[in-house]
Amino acid sequence: MNKQLRKPVIAGNWKMNNTPAQASALIEALKPLVAGADCEVVCGVPFVDISAALEAAKGSNIKIAAQNVHWEEKGAFTGEISAQMLNALEVPYVIIGHSERRQYFGETDVTVQKRVRAALNAGLKVILCNGEMLAERKMGITEQIVCAQTEIALAGVSAEEMKNIIIAYEPVWAIGTGETATPEQANEVCAIIRKLLARLYSQAVADAAVIQYGGSMNDANAAELLAQPDVDGGLIGGASLVAEKFAVIVNAAG
Repeated sequence: MNKQLRKPVIAGNWKMNNTPAQASALIEALKPLVAGADCEVVCGVPFVDISAALEAAKGSNIKIAAQNVHWEEKGAFTGEISAQMLNALEVPYVIIGHSERRQYFGETDVTVQKRVRAALNAGLKVILCNGEMLAERKMGITEQIVCAQTEIALAGVSAEEMKNIIIAYEPVWAIGTGETATPEQANEVCAIIRKLLARLYSQAVADAAVIQYGGSMNDANAAELLAQPDVDGGLIGGASLVAEKFAVIVNAAG
């Protein structure tokens, strides 16, 4: 992390876990554990938990994120949620392009870009996910894959709008597998993304951009990963479901 240039962000991605009552209980348990953290703290919750999570987080330093958003304002899109709906609930963040959305639900680089555009138009802050498959890493094309995903997703995004974009590098081979990129591997790809942002925008935009690592970061490895100069936080899966473990990660960043 380089706190002189950017404030780290630790975001939990709860995935398909927790009822509204469980969401409230988890946030209530988390609040005193992260109250003094010198970083942004975000919980990405299922749609049905948003209202309960927002209520539980009131008066604290915990922000709430939705886990996806559609690109249209309304229409015949059964099961989808619009940015305007999230705005009505006053949700500040949304996660877009997570590998599980791409793998299981047919998301593509193009639809990710459309969701990013809709979210920014509605004033939402975006946690934009990218990352390579194991086969792609073995082929030595990690840089090409990650840069292509990022550049497509950011098509039409202005330098000013980049202030509302967080990029989460999440190597697909390290999500939910217990495998983690080494700190050096994580930093290398985060640095590649930052170099791309400098080319697309400017060095100032690149220096200000928050780039998280999102591949099985947990309470045991967070400090080492967060010590890397280009790793500005984490997008946390399983460890975010346990208040005490998530708090360790948050406090390692802050």
